[in-house]
Amino acid sequence: MSQRSKNLPRRSCLSTPGSSDRFLAKAPTAKSDFSFLDLEDSVAPNEKVAARAKVVNAIRTLDWDERVLCVRVNAWDTPWTYGDVIEVVGQAGERLDEIMMPKVQRASDVVAMDLLLTQVEKNAGLPVGHIGIEAQIETAEGLINVEAICAASARLESIVFGPADFAASIGMPVTTIDETIHHAPSNPFSYVFAKILMAGRMNGLHVIDGPFLKVRDLDALRYAAGISASYGFDGKWALTPDQALVLNEVYSPSQGLFDKSYDILDRYRVATEQEHTGALMFGDEMIDEASAKIANSFVERGLRAGMSRGQSA
Repeated sequence: MSQRSKNLPRRSCLSTPGSSDRFLAKAPTAKSDFSFLDLEDSVAPNEKVAARAKVVNAIRTLDWDERVLCVRVNAWDTPWTYGDVIEVVGQAGERLDEIMMPKVQRASDVVAMDLLLTQVEKNAGLPVGHIGIEAQIETAEGLINVEAICAASARLESIVFGPADFAASIGMPVTTIDETIHHAPSNPFSYVFAKILMAGRMNGLHVIDGPFLKVRDLDALRYAAGISASYGFDGKWALTPDQALVLNEVYSPSQGLFDKSYDILDRYRVATEQEHTGALMFGDEMIDEASAKIANSFVERGLRAGMSRGQSA
């Protein structure tokens, strides 16, 4: 995987159609942590081959700042996958960090992509292993196999939930993906979120929620994003720059929580290194090693998001 990108934040993952010169030109100006240029669902079948050159040109000529830069290729069950990889990875240069694989069904899908990427990297003069992989879980079969998928390649950086295709896969009676799914009497996404999160974390991966389709309803987006954020997801797809701004906030710790986490780590360090005790009171809370681990996770997340410690100590 790309050593440059693996520890960067992914609170907001902005999708951009690879066939649109206008949208491609605007993408680097959006304040998102992550941009992916799409060759799959947002590109019409008769535009897919031509979109490759547009994506390559955008990667090579536009100013992408320090964000993670990715291209979503077409799935293995289409005629375009190998061409997407050979043309885009082979010509985009080192600025491309990752490719995203849609509709991953089994670990062998990832292994096949890893092998193809190795050949393309060698022929393009790229370091072997430079291109990371994002794997999308969008079907019942993919979810059942998610643990094996997450362990399938050292190139894997993120596991991504694709809610729309997944809803179709299991026959959910919905026509869109919005906040009402989380209000249902029996919400199957609760199980999905937990299963994908555990598989991703077991393998050290970023875990990303998929798109929210009511693109103008930012309050509803905030609510829905708060659900997966409460599970511990690292971020969510953005379909517009305005959505990205909301997601950057939702998936960052609050300043108060960030500062408190630093304070806990400081106090725990004194207790263990100077006072030689493993548990202590912090205000009206008892803290111990487990508390320090929780605090450390919030500090790391805040630092990735560019936060600085305040004055709460």
